[in-house]
Amino acid sequence: MTLTPRCENVETSEGVPITVTCIAQCKIMNEKELLTIACEQFLGKKVDQIKSVILQTLEGHLRAILGTMTVEEIYRERDQFASLVREVATPDVGRMGIEILSFTIKEVYDNVEYLASLGKSKIAEVKRNATVGVANAERDAGIRESECLKSSMDVKYSADSKIEDSNRQYLTEKAAFETEVNYKKADAKLAYDLESTRFQQRIAFEEKEIMLIERRKQTKIEEDEIVRREKEMKAEIKELADAKAFEIEELAKAKKAQVMAIAEAEAQRILLIGNAEADAVKARGAAESELMRMKAAAYKQYGDAAILALTLDTLPKIAAEISAPLKKTDQIVLLSGETGDVAKIAAQIPPTIQALTGFELTKALSKIPCQDG
Repeated sequence: MTLTPRCENVETSEGVPITVTCIAQCKIMNEKELLTIACEQFLGKKVDQIKSVILQTLEGHLRAILGTMTVEEIYRERDQFASLVREVATPDVGRMGIEILSFTIKEVYDNVEYLASLGKSKIAEVKRNATVGVANAERDAGIRESECLKSSMDVKYSADSKIEDSNRQYLTEKAAFETEVNYKKADAKLAYDLESTRFQQRIAFEEKEIMLIERRKQTKIEEDEIVRREKEMKAEIKELADAKAFEIEELAKAKKAQVMAIAEAEAQRILLIGNAEADAVKARGAAESELMRMKAAAYKQYGDAAILALTLDTLPKIAAEISAPLKKTDQIVLLSGETGDVAKIAAQIPPTIQALTGFELTKALSKIPCQDG
């Protein structure tokens, strides 16, 4: 059975009329003794009559409990209020064989706007507390913000101070380094200038030494040249004097044999010249012998006429070489009726040509026809 107990305008402990609506779930207990009691109480009655009896009992207990409580307690502690009603009403309805399964408060209100006033005051208090809380929070936030801002500014000022100190220290050290660098540069430049000056002085000194040495050498050469010229002049004078004395002496001693001495001297000179020329021809022949031997094979392929033509072309050169010394001879003196060394030299030409070329010049000459026919 679902019952809705309702108490209207029931005065609380403070005299405030209030209306309370509840919901209760009840049933008849099935235990034998309790069922017997229920039968004795409700047998022959209708369900509505049973509900009315139980409802009136619950409303009576509800009214009694409302008179002992304040409106605030009823409104604020509904579960406790429902539990109290259930505890108080359970024994009475239990003696009728009825069990209360649940009992809850559905609605609480009043006609004098007491609860509304409580709500307004509570709302105002809550608003006041909220305003105060907001103000306190804003105050605390402002204080905290100021503290944070102060801490931030302190950190900023400290950082700026450290930055300025660092910059000042950097500039100081930089100026010191630049000063030291400038000192080093000045020292290096001064040392370079000094070394350069010393080097230039050394170069100038060496150049002067070189010039002095050159002058000494030139003076020595000039002195040697003067000595040489003096010696040469002395030698020439002495030689001239000796030659003149020797000439006078020889003229005085051997005037008689002058022609013979001159002839012998000329003959000896011609002989020496001929021997020298012959040696020169032999030397050239020895130098060209290898070439002439290589040409010998080619010459053998020629006829006698070609070899004779080559020989005749060469004879003027040989004769010119032989007669070249004779161009300088003023006169030739033949002694003892002989032709002298010229004939000997001319007689050596055919054997020389035959030794160099393998060609017999005598036979070739005998084959040349004379102009007379």
